[in-house]
Amino acid sequence: MPFSATELSIPGVMLIATRAFEDARGAFMETYRANEFARLGIGARFVQDNLAASVARGTFRGLHFQRPPHTQAKLVRVTRGAIYDVAVDLRVGSASYGRAVGVRLRANAEQLFVPGGCAHGYCTLEPNTEVTYKCDAYYAAEAEGGVNFADPALGIAWPVDPRAAIVSDKDRALPLLKDLVSPFALELS
Repeated sequence: MPFSATELSIPGVMLIATRAFEDARGAFMETYRANEFARLGIGARFVQDNLAASVARGTFRGLHFQRPPHTQAKLVRVTRGAIYDVAVDLRVGSASYGRAVGVRLRANAEQLFVPGGCAHGYCTLEPNTEVTYKCDAYYAAEAEGGVNFADPALGIAWPVDPRAAIVSDKDRALPLLKDLVSPFALELS
């Protein structure tokens, strides 16, 4: 099977391993197949692909989410370089509410699935890093939200010092978790 998944410490956040086929020419891999992802328990119907290119190591993006009814699940993959990728559970009623989980992703290796109701962000670990991600809802500026990446209450062990981060003014101004009224509730299936 070309894909396998490991659920991390936040329910629904999954590290997806992708099988690569290598030979003298290089490598080939499938990065997404709806039927295989459904087998893994991921039924998201992706409608938008994004690419973010970061020039410098230590570039921070996030922690972002979209409010209902524009909530997004994301499938994140690095196509060049490496990142430390983070999801934060913002689903009120979840046993892991406010918990952050982070993984290192490198080019063309694992992917991270981040379900709706979680904030998502990352920092680059190498210069000239490119990240692509699929979303299951379209971008909606009026629904943007986020949590401050440097909030000590999240306990994120960033591998790059947040005080030296290359970050947008918009992301630096995001609220702390304690000041956020979460728009998400835990959905029980």
